[in-house]
Amino acid sequence: MSALLKVQQVSKSFGGFSALSEVSLEIEAGERFGLVGPNGSGKTTLINCISGSLTHDGGSILFDGEDISKQPAFQRTRRGIARSFQIPRPFHSMSVLENLIVPLEFIVHRGSLHKADTRAEAMRILEDMGLADKADTQSNQLSQVELRKMELARAMAAHPRLLISDEAMAGLSDNEIDEVLAILFKMSEAGITVIMIEHIMHAVMRFSQRVVCLDTGQIIFSGTPTEMADDPEVQRAYLGA
Repeated sequence: MSALLKVQQVSKSFGGFSALSEVSLEIEAGERFGLVGPNGSGKTTLINCISGSLTHDGGSILFDGEDISKQPAFQRTRRGIARSFQIPRPFHSMSVLENLIVPLEFIVHRGSLHKADTRAEAMRILEDMGLADKADTQSNQLSQVELRKMELARAMAAHPRLLISDEAMAGLSDNEIDEVLAILFKMSEAGITVIMIEHIMHAVMRFSQRVVCLDTGQIIFSGTPTEMADDPEVQRAYLGA
């Protein structure tokens, strides 16, 4: 495998507060990667810099060998970086199907496909998410787990090579967590590189091949989930052992 994403000495400050301090990491193509850390550790700032919703102050971000540091978020999406949000942000006045047709038409295909083809592609994505029977349901009528699945579906509509899953399982039951994990494993099996940001440690342990732990804007650990659980610095800063 080769590195799909390279974060090189990335720093970000807000006023006098340093949210990220020269963070460097590499993520291999096809890797299942876990990003953990206590609240305020810099996880959200890092993924916002990767996805383009924030501009970092120093360092560089390379995707598939190209420096994307100055590219806006929509260009990074078109290059293959997509993310889901911890708090789903659907178009509440639209059906589940329409919520997928919007990114397919205006971000991915940009009007190049016939509407029937776009609808068929959206339905295929909903089928993969287990939401095909909810296609015509208004998004504001979905349950929490269905909203999380639709959020992942909207990310998948961008045809990502790299998916950033931001706390897609927060507040869900054990059975619902298993449902979302099954979807993320299916994405990985299809060749999509996945960054999982989660506080639910048993989900991180099951899914991740490698984990990085942030604390106060710096990497304090990088290794396997088993190694992380035994690491005294991670236990002190995050696990509370």
